[in-house]
Order: sequence, then structure tokens, then C-alpha cells
Amino acid sequence: MNLKYIDIHSHLGFEDYGADKKEVIQRMKETEVGTIAIGADLESSKEAVKVATENEDIWACIGLHPNHNLAEIFAEKNYEELVRNSKVVAIGECGLEYYKLEGDIEKIKAKQKEDFINQIKFALKYDKALMLHIRDGEVRGGAFNDAYEILNKIKQERGLSSFRGDVHFFTGKLEMAQKFIDLGFTISFVGLITYVQDFDKIIKAVPLTSLQAETDAPYVAPVPHRGERNLPSYVIEVYKKIAEIRGEDPEIVRLQLLENAKRVFGVSI
Repeated sequence: MNLKYIDIHSHLGFEDYGADKKEVIQRMKETEVGTIAIGADLESSKEAVKVATENEDIWACIGLHPNHNLAEIFAEKNYEELVRNSKVVAIGECGLEYYKLEGDIEKIKAKQKEDFINQIKFALKYDKALMLHIRDGEVRGGAFNDAYEILNKIKQERGLSSFRGDVHFFTGKLEMAQKFIDLGFTISFVGLITYVQDFDKIIKAVPLTSLQAETDAPYVAPVPHRGERNLPSYVIEVYKKIAEIRGEDPEIVRLQLLENAKRVFGVSI
């Protein structure tokens, strides 16, 4: 393996890559980009493991997204065979999704929290990193606070020195970023930062050792690909933008982000 970049969060197991997945992966090889393929429920987790097993520079993350498949309840037994695969490096994406909640809101939140707690325990049991999905609502906030309280309580109860994982597609405030960093998490940013400045302050303020880069492909393609289907190889634009925002040498940033991925996810780069 001789990767120059890693996209820590893409959905290569989704149907969006059904027709030309081989070409997408070939482009990754040509640009020296690796990725972690993310599951959002049991079936997409199986696909993530499949694509990771078949490709040296791809790893997998398995778990249940808080609102991707509302019919599924996270059950450890369903994921036990998958988690034993050596290419599985994380559990998730799991967490709390409070954006545009409809119906019995308290019931929905209760299910999300139960699934989240069970996946945290699952990750700790198998010594895997956590891939967190946390999103506040347009009117109702609270997802970041609730997720932090859940994690901090488990940390205190178990006497953990810290967690290992990442807050994917971070959209919180600087104060909240610091809280998650203090828990042991990194925070990652997507192509959105190439065309909005909302997160520049956070990217500048936090230590480079606490940052990661991702695409969340097929979503949120960066400039100059905005409006297209996103690809893991486009993570290079996110690396470049992080360096630009911080005013640092792109090569120093590139090397440190690779080290961050190694430390958090144990990927062999």
C-alpha cells in the first residue's frame, strides 16, 4: 500500500455505484486514494464489507444510521459475523439525527438513543472505532448535546481514558468540537468547506491532529465537482482546502491527516 490520501467516509456500498464501481475504484488507485466504506444498515454494511474485502485500499465501517432504515433496530447478533472481518475498522455511522423530525418525536429520539448506546457498547466490545453521525434540527437543537452526554456517561461509567472515533461531517460549533475532541474523537469535514466558510473558524482553531477529511460520497461533491455525484478520489480537494484555510503547507497537512486515520481507525497505509 502506498496511499497519499484517505477518504475516511464514503458509501461505496450504495446503489449509486452499482454500474461503474470498478471504474470509481480504478480512479481511486490512479489518484492514490483509499477509503472507508460506510454502512447505514445491515444490508449496506454487508456491501461495505464486500467491497472492502475485494480491494486492498478499502476498509469497512458497519452499523445502523439513526434514520436510514427506520424498520431496523440495531441487534448485535446481526453484525457479529461482519465485525470479525479484519477489514472492519469501525462501527457506524451511528448517532442522533434530529433534522426534520416528524411524528412522535420523543419516541423517535428514544429509539435513536437506544440504537446509539447499543452500538457504542458493540464498538467497545470489539475494540473498534466509532463513526458518529450527529445532526441538529433546523428549529430543535440538542443532538450534539445529547450525543455528548451519552458518550460522556459511558466513558465515566466504564472508566475509559478516551474514546476512539470520528464525528463525521461535523456541523457543530467550536465549543462542541472541543468537547468531542476532549472525549477522544477527531472531527471530519466534507466538500462543503470548498464553497462555504461556516466552518473555517473551527478548522483553524482545533489541532491538526484532531482533523480528518472525507467525502460522504456520493453526496456533497466539492468544488470543482459541485453538483456531480461525489467520488472518494475527490477527497483530495478537501485536503487542499483544509491546508488553505489553516494557512499551512499542504504536504504537512496531507501527512498528518494520514497519520490521524492510522491512529483512529488502524488502517494500514
